Amino acid sequence: MKPETIDAEGLRLRPFRPADVPDVTAGCADPLTQRFLDGLPSPYTEADARRWVAEGAPAAFAGGGAAYAVADPATDRLLGTVGLSNPVPQRNQAEIGYWVAPSARGRGVAGAATRALAGRAFADGFARLELLAHVENSISQRVALAAGFRPEGVRRGAAPVRGGGRRDLTVWVRLADDPPGPYPRPLPDLPDGRLTDGVVVLRPLEPADADQMYRLHTGPDVAASRVPPGVPTREEIDRRGLAAASQWLTGTAASMTILDAESDAVAGSCALIYDQPATGQAMLGYSLFPDWRGRGYAGRTVRLLARWGFDRVGLARIWAGTLPENVASRRVLERAGFRYEGQLRGRLPGGSGTRADSTVYALLPGDLTR
Repeated sequence: MKPETIDAEGLRLRPFRPADVPDVTAGCADPLTQRFLDGLPSPYTEADARRWVAEGAPAAFAGGGAAYAVADPATDRLLGTVGLSNPVPQRNQAEIGYWVAPSARGRGVAGAATRALAGRAFADGFARLELLAHVENSISQRVALAAGFRPEGVRRGAAPVRGGGRRDLTVWVRLADDPPGPYPRPLPDLPDGRLTDGVVVLRPLEPADADQMYRLHTGPDVAASRVPPGVPTREEIDRRGLAAASQWLTGTAASMTILDAESDAVAGSCALIYDQPATGQAMLGYSLFPDWRGRGYAGRTVRLLARWGFDRVGLARIWAGTLPENVASRRVLERAGFRYEGQLRGRLPGGSGTRADSTVYALLPGDLTR
């Protein structure tokens, strides 16, 4: 690409200038930028910024990519950067990336800059652009959605971590002939960030819930109902919390924490797993701490989750499965309107190489009880 100015959506994409050095230094030294851009020097100094402006950015253009300063057109002040890296000419493909200065975050700068550069890249002959983000970087994944990129999966261990180790990267892609506008989300955000009936509150699962989730899922009865049964490691629970926002954004699963509305105490967890988007079907599941069982919290959770699934997600059918001997859970489902559909022999892995049967219950929109 040629290093020419692009004006779009109230932003100006232009080549870097020596006057940008202080803002580049501050932006690249910011903790959030450092957290998700492991390739940056740490600490990031003014000398690093000078090298980038004088050598790094021009080299990106010379190599078939791009490195633009994103500026306020009224003041020419740097708001961030957006660029194309790792071009593959034989595939007409490149990766698009960005960072935004702390003072400019929350204003749609990243999404607007990404759309502007993507549009120019496609006009210049690129056919496919990839946007890669750390699994836990839900902010960047929201930018991808807003810029019309679609989720394609996860690259395991694709990113080296500063100081050692590797991280997974989510892959978001936009093609030259994709329709304009944001990519529609299969699982929308919760209204006001939560669901509640005044007694129970459901909110998105967060990494900070890891201690409580580890305690919940290592309980003997909850561990016995896992698939396969067994006690999870703390690492598994931590990964689940870090990936929860990404799974929600990609439309895979909506994992939530169950709270008591009065005390804000954690009562358990639940999830709506969108297992068959093509047919409008999802699976519902939940677990409660022993102290919160027998108080109607499970039924309230099931109704809140199902109502959101039907009314906001647009589901046509929700199903749930239990072990045949789990009479309490079966009663919860039946009271909420789920209908028994049968028992699947040997459907689930059991302990010591055995197999366990599973009952199947299903709920249609008109079945849900109050």
